Amino acid sequence: MTRTTDPIRRRRRLTIAGLVSAAVVAAGCTLPALAPRSDVEGEAAPPGTTPTWQACPEVADEVVGRGAPGIRYECTRIQVPRDWAGGSGATTGPGAGETFEIALIRARSDKQRDRIGSLLVNPGGPGGSGVDTAVYLSFGEQYGGLPDRIMERFDIVGFDPRGVARSSPVECISDADLDAVFGSDPDPQNQESFDDLVALANRIGRGCGDKYGDQLPLYGTEQAARDMDAIRAAVGDDKLTYLGYSYGTLLGATYAQLFPARVRALVLDGAIDPRQGLIEGSESQAKGFERAFDNFHRWCAANAARCPIAPDARAAVISAIDKARVSPARSADGREATAGWVFYAVISSLYTESGWQELARAIDQLEGGNPQGVFRLADSYADRDDKGHYTNLFDANTAINCADEEERPNLDRIRQLQSQWRTQYPLFGPALATGLISCTEWPGGSDPYPTGRADGAPPILVVGTTGDPATPYEQTPALAEMLGVGRVLTWEGEGHTAYPQTACITQAVDAYLIDLTVPAEGKRCPAR
Repeated sequence: MTRTTDPIRRRRRLTIAGLVSAAVVAAGCTLPALAPRSDVEGEAAPPGTTPTWQACPEVADEVVGRGAPGIRYECTRIQVPRDWAGGSGATTGPGAGETFEIALIRARSDKQRDRIGSLLVNPGGPGGSGVDTAVYLSFGEQYGGLPDRIMERFDIVGFDPRGVARSSPVECISDADLDAVFGSDPDPQNQESFDDLVALANRIGRGCGDKYGDQLPLYGTEQAARDMDAIRAAVGDDKLTYLGYSYGTLLGATYAQLFPARVRALVLDGAIDPRQGLIEGSESQAKGFERAFDNFHRWCAANAARCPIAPDARAAVISAIDKARVSPARSADGREATAGWVFYAVISSLYTESGWQELARAIDQLEGGNPQGVFRLADSYADRDDKGHYTNLFDANTAINCADEEERPNLDRIRQLQSQWRTQYPLFGPALATGLISCTEWPGGSDPYPTGRADGAPPILVVGTTGDPATPYEQTPALAEMLGVGRVLTWEGEGHTAYPQTACITQAVDAYLIDLTVPAEGKRCPAR
């Protein structure tokens, strides 16, 4: 995969956060950690101390190919306890007395005035790089980044959560196993194919367990939320101002429950309902992706000149997946566009409405024997480069998701859900069901995050998109209600996450971040 230098395109790809299931097999969530790892020189600041920031324009060069005009980039690292329950001085248990290093970047505009503080950002995943995200967002509104008025009032601070990219990364899944994951049939109906998927998940889990052992639960969401408070202190803010997308909403909600008095303003865009378990969350996504695909299908029928697979896009996609099961198209290098790769091309395209036309072209080209469009979409989703190498997105994704989950369904239950969801959600249900396998086969214990009110916190802005496939809109009011201080802002649009997509959404969020002005109850913004 060739990394695009268009910041808006990469930033929107980046927010494919809570995707397909909470598992690597049959996808897992996906939020590309796109940049090569670039450590800052010097020692990481120990817990409770002030870090030293150093200029790092090379990170923007690595992520996008250039820095944004008028923006200075500085980087640092801080140390945090591996296990906050025991603290840095703990003498027993996993990670006792040890630390993780958390990588930070700060983007500051030359036009900054009347500085409010830092705006901490997270793109989701879990597994997405906040360092990369801060770079994308720094390019400003003309490229789909943050509005100038936000850049002028805040330092934009991105962090890679523990286990992700540059922050003590989890690395235990081979490129070959990830190719096998993505290439697998999204709906293995015969028992032999299902057993092969289980064996693959077991091999992945065994390898990660052998490497990390009883420290795997330390990559969970509550630990990362406590890291965020260490970041708040390290940047010198009394209270946290935060923008979290998709899985980043779960991080933000967890922070608000743990540290309600330290919240200044939280924007949670693409909300996740923390009370959903693995099965409920996967079924919710099955519904969301089916709904988004229906919207794509209707768009194709109404825009035949732009959609070469019109008038029946659903039939064309299903036919392409079925054909790939028995006779996959080959690229010039011999790579086969199996049913799994076609499926993930579909998934990738549904995160933004702008991806619909690209999907239609890719399926049309595939029918003619050319799989390049399919691979381009699927590789973008998987964060696979043109040499077949992956980042650690899925290593971290699986470690974090499985650490969070106390209850994991057994294989018989998963097989039952696969059949049931094939009827209810025919294109996406089976893959969401088999995606549960990876946590079932994952070693180690769990460390569930809290699911309660954020009493004592100020109003928290929860943003939802009615056509969101990955974090369906129904979760937005659910998260606001759970927190008790949530205020819902709705975008009647398509794709995953809303800010800053339209003037209506942008103005409402900006007013909240800058002036703490909360949108009117029930405020809705039109698609255009």
